[in-house]
Amino acid sequence: MTERSLNNIPDAVKTSVKESIERIRAGIGDTVLMAATKTVPVEVINYAITECGLTDIGENRVQELLSKYDLLQKDKVNLHFIGTLQPNKVKYIVGKVCLIHSLDSVKLAEEISKRSLNIGTVTDCLCEINIGSEEAKGGIDESYAEEFIRSVSTLEGIRIRGIMVIGPHCENVEDYIPFFDRTKALFDDLSGKGLLSDSPILSMGMSDNYSLAVKHGSTLVRPGSAIFGARNYV
Repeated sequence: MTERSLNNIPDAVKTSVKESIERIRAGIGDTVLMAATKTVPVEVINYAITECGLTDIGENRVQELLSKYDLLQKDKVNLHFIGTLQPNKVKYIVGKVCLIHSLDSVKLAEEISKRSLNIGTVTDCLCEINIGSEEAKGGIDESYAEEFIRSVSTLEGIRIRGIMVIGPHCENVEDYIPFFDRTKALFDDLSGKGLLSDSPILSMGMSDNYSLAVKHGSTLVRPGSAIFGARNYV
């Protein structure tokens, strides 16, 4: 990152980002901190990487990921894809991201497999679980998780590393506990049956509940606004 781009970031923003990362790290122990960077300017992301030691970032949208890709300090960070992924967009991100968090259909798995084999790579994925059975959200039902993972694990070019969950929005943070506990139980069951890879990942917890998620077994949390402040969706 150039000195000029660093100087373009207001001091208040730099201080806030640095202090937020330090505070979150202090509270989550060995859990992986993956910052959700949707709408965050590249300069601020690179500052968090180079000056604050951020090692993992996640983008929600393929188009935004591609617009930032060449400008990111990629040699110092792991780039994840954490949003809904359509099969026709897979070709744009395979080989660019270290982990896809939102695998939720056989069709998507087949496309990831195909595109991965085309470039001679294996793409790590998390199975997204719709733990609240919400019609408006992606993910598969927890009752289908084992069957689904057994099915897609037969595909070459794809490796199931674990599961990811976005629980229903709760007004009181303690109300997330049943969803986190059910997800952890599912994760343990799948791991115990050997259906997840070595060093399996349980991705749950965002800005409003990451501390609670860690207490209930999360190995990777995805805060965004807790690091970068309220998002600008314009």
